[in-house]
Amino acid sequence: MYVPPAFAETELTPLHAFIDAHPFALLITADGAGGAPLATPLPLIVAAAEGENGTLYGHFAKANPHGEQIFKSPSRAVFQGADAYISPGWYPSKQAHGKAVPTWNYSAVDVVGQAEPITEPDAMRALLSQLTAKFEAHRAEPWSLTDAPEAYIAAMLKGITAFKLPIAAIVGKIKLSQNRPPEDIAGVIAGLRGEGMPQAEAVADAMAKML
Repeated sequence: MYVPPAFAETELTPLHAFIDAHPFALLITADGAGGAPLATPLPLIVAAAEGENGTLYGHFAKANPHGEQIFKSPSRAVFQGADAYISPGWYPSKQAHGKAVPTWNYSAVDVVGQAEPITEPDAMRALLSQLTAKFEAHRAEPWSLTDAPEAYIAAMLKGITAFKLPIAAIVGKIKLSQNRPPEDIAGVIAGLRGEGMPQAEAVADAMAKML
């Protein structure tokens, strides 16, 4: 991922926090034969303390050919946060010199690593328990694997390919108008809040936190 220095985030703590907050990634793996890369959208969880840069965990449906290729070639996982179009009309500086063009503000984290299979049933079950615990945690009555019959879960485990991906490289691109003067940043925040859209509001909130 191309990351200009002004937008780069390299500290592990905020990068792991971003993944935790935006776990639905696009996982991409070269096909190994010169064809188009394989890509699968899927939720991933990060074990921040595991390995030098952390380790991602996830699983595919066993019928997905990506679940075989992922162990043969390095993969890239891209996690994206809120994004929004930025109108040059929001820059006060435009009124002075007119030198402004549209752009897009967004945040993303790019992870690269070589996946390793998880085949032991207890380890697979533990992974699914962690995934469901994370995404059910906010519910009044969270669902867990123990709510389903054991034989049913055992059958479901046979239908997935589980993996871990030790993070070899990780970088964040936090493009939130940091390259603009303070008055333009304030203008963008005001413009985004005036859009009345959740995505725009989320980008405005992220920009405000950086002031």
